[in-house]
Amino acid sequence: MLKLIMIRHGKTYGNTLGRYIGITDEPLLEEEKEDLKQYAFEYVDAVFASPLRRCVETAEILFPEKEPTLVPELRECDFGEFENKNYQELSENANYQAWVDSGGQLAFPGGEDRGLFQERCIRGFEEIIRKAVKKKWEQVALVVHGGTIMAILDRYGIPKADYFDWHVKNAEGYFLRTNAEQFLTGKKELVVDGRIRRQKKENA
Repeated sequence: MLKLIMIRHGKTYGNTLGRYIGITDEPLLEEEKEDLKQYAFEYVDAVFASPLRRCVETAEILFPEKEPTLVPELRECDFGEFENKNYQELSENANYQAWVDSGGQLAFPGGEDRGLFQERCIRGFEEIIRKAVKKKWEQVALVVHGGTIMAILDRYGIPKADYFDWHVKNAEGYFLRTNAEQFLTGKKELVVDGRIRRQKKENA
């Protein structure tokens, strides 16, 4: 049985403003780096991360004993003309209203289609599963984006839930498990064993 820790990166400046931060390569907030040191996870055999700076920095803080392997396919969606803007800044944008009215089903104008984004994330994730089987790993960590988590669990998460139901806040995520050999031969399921909740400061 392969256990997985799948966690969203910590907060960036754009996150604090509610902006759509996709391909924008923001660093973590300095105070967030300190907050992330409150987390404690069990030993993992390997750590994988999106190559964007916010994920790499989060991985290095949460799992300092392991150098993260960067997986380009796990990077966040390209939000196109919505990139680095929030809903207030897009309130007069007709394309944004159309996207909202579609329930998030439309492709981001000038950006990425959700279906293609999901398939990209799936390719990267399944390569990690193949490596885990080959290396006989027992537990791995993925430090990725909110969209990446939703894309993967929308496809494989057990119990089943809608795409946006898998949304998590910064520095939160899921504890998962799968029979990795069976996953590769067709039984592609990720069982959710629990939520990763944001850690509180010791003096809070």
